[in-house]
Amino acid sequence: MDKIIVEGGHRLCGEVRISGAKNAALPILISSMLADGMNTYANVPNLRDIDSTILLLSNLGARIETSGDTVQIDAGGLNNFEAPYDIVRKMRASILVLGPLVARLKKARVSMPGGCAIGARPINLHLKGLAGLGANIEIKHGYVEASADELNGAEIYFDIATVTGTENIMMAAVLAKGTTVLRNAARDPEIIALAEALNQMGADIHGAGTTVITINGVSSLKPVSFRIIPDRIEAGTFMVAAALTGGNVTLVNAEPDHLGAVIDMLRLTGAEISHDGKTVKVQGKETITSVDLKTQPYPGFPTDMQAQFMVLMSVANGTSVISETIFENRFIHVSELKRMGADITISGNTATVKGVSKLSGAPVMATDLRASASLILAGLVAEGQTKVNRVYHLDRGYQAIEKKFAGIGAVIERVR
Repeated sequence: MDKIIVEGGHRLCGEVRISGAKNAALPILISSMLADGMNTYANVPNLRDIDSTILLLSNLGARIETSGDTVQIDAGGLNNFEAPYDIVRKMRASILVLGPLVARLKKARVSMPGGCAIGARPINLHLKGLAGLGANIEIKHGYVEASADELNGAEIYFDIATVTGTENIMMAAVLAKGTTVLRNAARDPEIIALAEALNQMGADIHGAGTTVITINGVSSLKPVSFRIIPDRIEAGTFMVAAALTGGNVTLVNAEPDHLGAVIDMLRLTGAEISHDGKTVKVQGKETITSVDLKTQPYPGFPTDMQAQFMVLMSVANGTSVISETIFENRFIHVSELKRMGADITISGNTATVKGVSKLSGAPVMATDLRASASLILAGLVAEGQTKVNRVYHLDRGYQAIEKKFAGIGAVIERVR
């Protein structure tokens, strides 16, 4: 199993290119199921989750060609309505095929996605929304079985703002008869990107990016050529790394409009940040100021950046309080940071972080995708060498992260 070895104490300087957003690419690739003909998607990241999505779509009958960061998908031969456990267990986002399958083939059999290290992410809101559109839902032998001779527009209210739930019902509703209104919809940039891709396919969606999304059903969709938006979490990770090391890093192919909360928090810690078009520049300072943080649904501070920001606070001047409001088990990385000398105390969903003068390199174990990134960040400023084990999590969401860090001055390598 691969590990990543980091030698701390090196200032990051230079330019790094941000890849396409995994969390935008997954639902957009899956949306190709809704139309016959060849869809073309550019700026698709090379990630394990993308490979899993391509495998799943191929298993459902789609024809797929890849070249560099371009993926072409023709779902004209879609003929299988079952997403099996062996594929779904690798990636929770596989549940996103549920809505398109019912809309296109009138039935679906999708394995329950199961648990997750960072906490429960139930799909009850997906099922409630699909039932609201007229689908018959049953759960048998670990599978969701859904069917509908015809989907009809309806008013759907989400008890909590769910990103994948919003995406799943949006994709089902585009081919439903009549108008669907999604209330308390998620507002994330990835929702907007999916809506834009669907609208270019001929859908009639309004309000994406707000809490109320209106979808007027259409009879059919056509293929699309679409470019995936930049990954705001990858961008945020490199921004924190620059601030952490007192570095001077320029992010190319970033989207500053999607990074407002991260930019605001980093500026409060003392980092200087400027942006122009698709470029973001981060200048770290010798002294890092502690600030309090609470994760919130977009446009608040993203839960996917909490672990990385905690590393920054671990070496900041003062004490910070970090509150995690999205997932109940998202402090698993704390025990590994404490092995490196961090002073962190957990009480419920709150972590109190007392800044220390330095961290110490140590062997550590990655527990999930963002925790993996946080341990690499800790290694960048730790005294000595840090060995991050179980880095297969990283390959789900960061494209060649060790190469990108090496390109801006980190002493880092992957050992197979």
